[in-house]
Amino acid sequence: MPQPSSRNDSADPSSGAAHYLAGLNLAGRKVVVVGGGSVAQRRVPNLIASGAQVHVVAIDPTPAVESNPAVHIHRRAYADGDLDGAWYAIACTDDPAVNATVVAEAERSRIFCVRADDARGGSAVTPASGSHGALTFGVLAAGDHRRSARARDLVAAVFDGSTTIAPIDDEKHPAGVALVGGGPGDPDLITVRGRALLAQADVVVADRLAPAELLAGLGPDVEVIDAAKVPYGRAMKQEAINAVLVDRALSGKFVVRLKGGDPYVYGRGFEELQACVDAGVPVSVVPGISSSISAPALAGIPVTHRGVTHEVVIASGHVPPGHPDSLTDWAALAQLRGTIVLMMAVERVDAFADALLDGGRSAQTPVAMIENASLPSQRVLRTTLAYAAQTAVDERLRPPAIVVIGEVAGFTDAAS
Repeated sequence: MPQPSSRNDSADPSSGAAHYLAGLNLAGRKVVVVGGGSVAQRRVPNLIASGAQVHVVAIDPTPAVESNPAVHIHRRAYADGDLDGAWYAIACTDDPAVNATVVAEAERSRIFCVRADDARGGSAVTPASGSHGALTFGVLAAGDHRRSARARDLVAAVFDGSTTIAPIDDEKHPAGVALVGGGPGDPDLITVRGRALLAQADVVVADRLAPAELLAGLGPDVEVIDAAKVPYGRAMKQEAINAVLVDRALSGKFVVRLKGGDPYVYGRGFEELQACVDAGVPVSVVPGISSSISAPALAGIPVTHRGVTHEVVIASGHVPPGHPDSLTDWAALAQLRGTIVLMMAVERVDAFADALLDGGRSAQTPVAMIENASLPSQRVLRTTLAYAAQTAVDERLRPPAIVVIGEVAGFTDAAS
């Protein structure tokens, strides 16, 4: 006699039944992402933010995925058994056969699984989600991901008291390229205009320091290109970035170049604008909150303060003092009384401290180093110029981090 099946046919994704929205508590629980491309790049940050133990199985993960310290990378092809112990899975390779095999293992193991290339082929789908304080909300629109994203943005606008979001079905699609500053890392710190343009993008070319959680709100039809520049690691050459912006725009796509901070503060934004102008591509610039100012503020440090400093200098640390490519007069900086903010300086704190000390800056000058500003992992190291290099080594300072030098670096929220 045939044995009764434990599967409920009415829940079969192919039946067209409406999805059941539920919130998953993934804190401390294993989640497996098979595939390390653009889909993984946009899904992993929210999984990490939920507290999940994220494992990525991929032959060639993107630099942004591979360089994330919170991800367990398995650099190889998927194998049966990779979902052992998982509570949730995402199949997002570029091979439909592999994705189907992942879903099959998930079905056998009764693990809910999203299939990125065929939503009806999985047992779960990812809604367009947003948050307002402690409130999290999600929208599903029967597979119309652009519509669900617009509805999500409309809900978010209502919570924020904004009237700038257009109705869901009444919107003129932009053209060309938008260079959008994403702010220091917290997705809530992108501008309203930047978020609105991102929701309309056909293609997003994203930096490693762009707010990664914003990518999670993009539909699967949006092409995400990883333009990460990993410090002392893998990087997409600027010429290649310029070329892809122009190529996609000339093919009729609306392209958002999503950057961390502000496009024009060590973001090479003007180079990208010039490339677009030379190619006859319409281009606009959306300023962002620069980490050079916001990171100190988030640590309770004003870069200027009445009676203390009337000047602030932002300097790049991508090359050391004395390097042929350096355009910074470190001896002159040392003679200034105001605030110095160093960006991209983590690997060379010793060289910059020595240059300023040699130039006459006091060894007792307060120094603050802010790592992962605006994110839950933000930490602030306080020291003096004499001990800055040793503190960075002892505390294992890691990029992205901002180094603030000057009297204001000694301020705290209570003291300032």
